[in-house]
Amino acid sequence: MKMFLKGLAAGAFALAAATAAQAEDVMKMSVTTSFANSGLADVLLPEIKKDLGLEVQLLIVGTGQALKLGAAGDVDAVLVHSKPAELKWLSEGNGPHRTEIMYNDFVFVGPADDPAGIADAANAAEALRKIKAAEAAFVSRGDDSGTHKKEKSLWTAAGIAPEGDWYRAVGAGMGASLNTAAGMGAYIMSDRASWLNFGNKDGMALLFAGDPVLFNQYAYMPVSTEKHPHAKGELAAKLEGWLLSPRAKELIDGYRLGGEQLFTYNAQPMD
Repeated sequence: MKMFLKGLAAGAFALAAATAAQAEDVMKMSVTTSFANSGLADVLLPEIKKDLGLEVQLLIVGTGQALKLGAAGDVDAVLVHSKPAELKWLSEGNGPHRTEIMYNDFVFVGPADDPAGIADAANAAEALRKIKAAEAAFVSRGDDSGTHKKEKSLWTAAGIAPEGDWYRAVGAGMGASLNTAAGMGAYIMSDRASWLNFGNKDGMALLFAGDPVLFNQYAYMPVSTEKHPHAKGELAAKLEGWLLSPRAKELIDGYRLGGEQLFTYNAQPMD
């Protein structure tokens, strides 16, 4: 009986220790809404858990908010897509480095009949000038996300200050903004992956893409453990190692919708 009780106690202790260890292998990462809307997160997270025994809990927000969460130490790592904002974040001591993981591109979507004629534009700047000239309805995310930051830079490059009734900043994520544009019959800039995974395409079409300025890089950055000692640096490093692995490349490059590749893997550590 004593042996049985000892064995039972030992088993309970081992189970408790295993449960505690499992509970410790949980980290938080703030990510862009486009990463989640694309469906790629649903592909990667189960494989990360299977390969590493690591549960990655996502806080899905725009890039600006994702970086703020990292700066405040509310997450252990960030995955975002606005290089100027990322470099500023690093310069402020919020993380040790950035690692480029994958890219896709931004596209202009709008009413299939294309009243502003942007499908014939020579470049992104001309597409925006055509929208402005026609004062065709345009939906902006208006949420300080990476997509919003990029859109603002493109208006500036086109020499346009977007304002007026035709320009609607909705302060929402990519999926909600696409729904708003579809409901209004408006133009919008989206990352390609979110557009391909968007279900409410009726009456809407991808009208302009391919300008090199629409390149869209995603990067991973661990949160500084010097600034935030509670941040789970070891787990963030473990995840980064997986993101740099052949397995991550296989999954990212292999993710397709309707036969179209959504992201291209180009991981390389960056100081």
